[in-house]
Amino acid sequence: MSINSRPPTGQVPYPVVLLEGEEKSGKTWAAVTLSISDRVGQTYVLDLGEGSADEYGAIPDVRFEVLEHDGTYAQILAQIEAVRDEAQRAKAADEPPVVLVVDTMTALWDGLKDWVSERARSKPSNQKKLSQDPAAELDVSRNLWNDAASRHARILNILLRFPGIVVMTARGKEVSSTDPSTGQPFRDGRKEYRVEGQKGLAFAATAWVRMSRTQQPIVVGARSVHAGIVPGKDDPKPITSDPENLLEWLIFDALKVDPATAQVRDLKTVTGGALTEDEAGDDPDVLAERQAKAAALAAKPAEVVTDTEWMADWTWRLNGCTTIGQLKGLWGEAAEQRKVYKVSEEDFTALTAMKDEKKAALETPVAVAS
Repeated sequence: MSINSRPPTGQVPYPVVLLEGEEKSGKTWAAVTLSISDRVGQTYVLDLGEGSADEYGAIPDVRFEVLEHDGTYAQILAQIEAVRDEAQRAKAADEPPVVLVVDTMTALWDGLKDWVSERARSKPSNQKKLSQDPAAELDVSRNLWNDAASRHARILNILLRFPGIVVMTARGKEVSSTDPSTGQPFRDGRKEYRVEGQKGLAFAATAWVRMSRTQQPIVVGARSVHAGIVPGKDDPKPITSDPENLLEWLIFDALKVDPATAQVRDLKTVTGGALTEDEAGDDPDVLAERQAKAAALAAKPAEVVTDTEWMADWTWRLNGCTTIGQLKGLWGEAAEQRKVYKVSEEDFTALTAMKDEKKAALETPVAVAS
């Protein structure tokens, strides 16, 4: 295979800014006052767990719209996708960039954690425990956390590819440090600072700003050629210039975002994909042979296909899934045909585990940002 490459553009992509900090430190104020700038277009605020967006509309000269939703993941996702589409339209029309404010990402992750707890409580084994002891500790299986992480990743990936400016807020505070050897807080009372949210949130942000009630905002980290902070080398930098519009200064003056040339971040996601020829066997003809066997199996009457044959074929097709749509279709087949092929409960549990692992790989990809 020949090398497929191109020279770097040197262009600054649209930013995803994380504003985090203690309560009442001005995170939402800083986010919505970006709308005052004539360098941005329409601003949309997705209020999650705060309920304060309407009040901030009384700030002089702000101009933003409050996104309406019922708190369900489906409606939250739909609103984010709708704003993304509007941002793409504005970009194509050479209009100022659309701004999306998510206030807060902490509430998003808290809601997904509650969803995990609700699903865990509904499991028959946990229902039995609760009937005997309402305060019993419940078993929360890994697949439930994988589902929550997948939902969070789906929204985060939209934000990272947003054709405009994204501002995310989150809560942050000092918490007791945990001794990894015991799982308990250190006895000496040592503390560490933690952003409240999904663990990959701060990593995904272009710029990470910590807000405080008593001190100047601090740029904890920035992925930028013009205003970058090198981890392990540069200390977090306080913003001492006291700009009137914090985010306007950070995005356009410090990070050098130029709406005329800014592009969506060239974000590639790594997925397993289909089996390569060498993975299918040393002989390239093995793949074609395996496909022929699958076709022959499909042509057999169901009553003469053994559960072992069907499971082997299903597993092979699972390995070749490259999209969630393919996976859903394959899992629907398994759910419908397990009785036809008399698949045991133990074997079906194994299929479920393989499906969950594949789903996590497809929906929670490793992000490689250029």
